Amino acid sequence: MISEKMLELGKKSSVIREIFEYGRVRKAEIGAENVFDFSLGNPSVPAPQKVTEVMNRLIAETPAEILHGYTSGPGDIKVRTAIAEYIKSRFNVNADAGLIYMTCGAAASLTVTLNAITEAGDEVIAFAPFFPEYRVFVEQAGAKFVPVSCKTEDLQIDFELLEKSITPSTKAVIINSPNNPSGVIVPESDIIKLAKLLEDKQNEYGKEIFLISDEPYRELVFTGEKVAYIPAYYDNSFVCYSYSKALSLPGERIGYIFVSPTMKECRDVFAAVCGSGRALGYVCAPSLMQYTVAECLDDTADVSVYEENRRILYDGLTDIGYTVIKPDGAFYMFVKSLDESAYKFYERAKKFELLLVPSDDFGCPGFVRIAYCVDTDLIKRSLSAFKELYEDYKNE
Repeated sequence: MISEKMLELGKKSSVIREIFEYGRVRKAEIGAENVFDFSLGNPSVPAPQKVTEVMNRLIAETPAEILHGYTSGPGDIKVRTAIAEYIKSRFNVNADAGLIYMTCGAAASLTVTLNAITEAGDEVIAFAPFFPEYRVFVEQAGAKFVPVSCKTEDLQIDFELLEKSITPSTKAVIINSPNNPSGVIVPESDIIKLAKLLEDKQNEYGKEIFLISDEPYRELVFTGEKVAYIPAYYDNSFVCYSYSKALSLPGERIGYIFVSPTMKECRDVFAAVCGSGRALGYVCAPSLMQYTVAECLDDTADVSVYEENRRILYDGLTDIGYTVIKPDGAFYMFVKSLDESAYKFYERAKKFELLLVPSDDFGCPGFVRIAYCVDTDLIKRSLSAFKELYEDYKNE
């Protein structure tokens, strides 16, 4: 009567959402101030003032039939032109408005891209730890999801393992830097090495292998580490961008797909992107948000708040005795579980009202993810709970 696959997805939400919903119930029971909810990557700082100003002006001055009307399926051409010019000036790569497709955020960007390029039997590689929905997006597109574990000590690419995982069926590799859930940035030297490996494999197999860069966290960097812009290093590349984190607009669902002009048969690939968007019903991203972001391309939210949260949390946890992968960007921290099972550790942490996300669904067991995009005072107050949790294990 209905799709069993969709029924299963609907009945079991992501572990992140499950913990978030548990937190909502718990906050209603004992008060939000008594729950240390680190589950969801929901920006805690407001959008830049310019975003509000631009939206207010657009609402006041733009005719309703334009402001709330349909744009072209791939997006308003003036918006796409502004983004292309921004890409050219910031990253010193060629960009074309005719190869930019506006989307409802990064999830839509990834879903549209994967459906545009994959067919049954294709394989898509992602580096673990990875955002859990990658698996859902890839399998929904009819391809096989292939996780490749990173090096355990620093969560960087394990090139030996990656090379063994690339097969004649490999259609794409997804890279996410800064990474969700670890906050790790892939260094430029590794991006160069990755591009060379994929080029060699393309030549070996006589087929294209796409590199998909998932970039919601590009602007959230707290070190001097360079976030490499993938199209500058590899021809057959896509950028799936979202303004959710950079502009603190997660609920507005706005982003884009950029098809590199250096990609083989890029116009046909973009046509496939348009066809995929059509088939999935992802045409004409929200008009008001398209016009808004076009005027805010150089703006970001105040990420210094996340940088301070990172410092307080990292110093506090390591002082207690936890093992932490120090994040370079994003607003996540990957902490080694004190239990063999990250799920058991998560359940025990709940006794101290700490809501942490176990790492198994990220493809990297043995850790928990902490989303520190929360009020700074909550982080300070949570450290005593983390200490109690640590001592609860050590006193066994």
